Amino acid sequence: MYDLITILGPTASGKTTFAAALARELDTEIISADSRQVYRGMTIGTGKDLADYMVGDKQIPYHLIDICEPGEKYNVFQFQHDFHQVFAGIKAKGKRPILCGGTGLYIESVLKGYKLLDVPENPALRKNLKEKNLDELEEILRTYKQLHNKTEVDSAQRAIRAIEIEEYYLTQEPDKRDYAPVNSLIIGVDIDRDLRRDKISRRLKSRLDEGMLEEIKSLMESGISAEDLIYYGLEYKYLTLHLIGKLSYKGMVEQLEIAIHQFAKRQMTWFRGMERKGFSIHWIKAEMPVEEKINFVKNLG
Repeated sequence: MYDLITILGPTASGKTTFAAALARELDTEIISADSRQVYRGMTIGTGKDLADYMVGDKQIPYHLIDICEPGEKYNVFQFQHDFHQVFAGIKAKGKRPILCGGTGLYIESVLKGYKLLDVPENPALRKNLKEKNLDELEEILRTYKQLHNKTEVDSAQRAIRAIEIEEYYLTQEPDKRDYAPVNSLIIGVDIDRDLRRDKISRRLKSRLDEGMLEEIKSLMESGISAEDLIYYGLEYKYLTLHLIGKLSYKGMVEQLEIAIHQFAKRQMTWFRGMERKGFSIHWIKAEMPVEEKINFVKNLG
């Protein structure tokens, strides 16, 4: 008997809608595995789609969404801790939780029980690296024999954090937190590449129409720096670059659309990599009717 059901897939695959329908069928709760949906006030840009958690007349309980303030740097170490707190609470109710998301590292960390590190910030190092561009920082990263931080390095801030981690490892053994692996049934939602591209394009236009630019402008007006918003990547990176005058509106839309397509491709590469590491992922087609998806899961146990 599995202790958890995991539903993963790339952006725009419809995994949240499916997870919510399954949660209603199984009378359970959802734990989000999304590295950006943890932030309050970052709703449209992160695609929280909270309406998806209302299935018919039932509100599906969800967790690890809107749990910290924008500007903070939430990480996989914190996610592992928060996941296990929520996981234990749902299990105590006699329910089997559903973990749903597209952040492969977060999912992998809890299913395998990775021993993760808590590395403090190094202000002096950050000051020394502040003026370097992403290419220069990546060159520094290549000088380390073994990279302990294997997350996506797509901004100068993320690269500096990766260097910070490597430097900490050179001088001392970081504090680590041990968690047992979780026995999970893993369902992957596979969406046809052309369909995915079409959904991403339509969804981007819809989110811009819904006020995504105004959302990011409001975050900046509340005191969140452009640098911090750019750190979050994708929508927050490109819309912020537009708002500070570094990209035209047309250029912003074009570059963002390309970046989201590339992101979805990287997500699938990560999930295929999980299979090579021994994870058993049962793939289903995104266009399969919800009832069939639910029956598929129930038949697997």
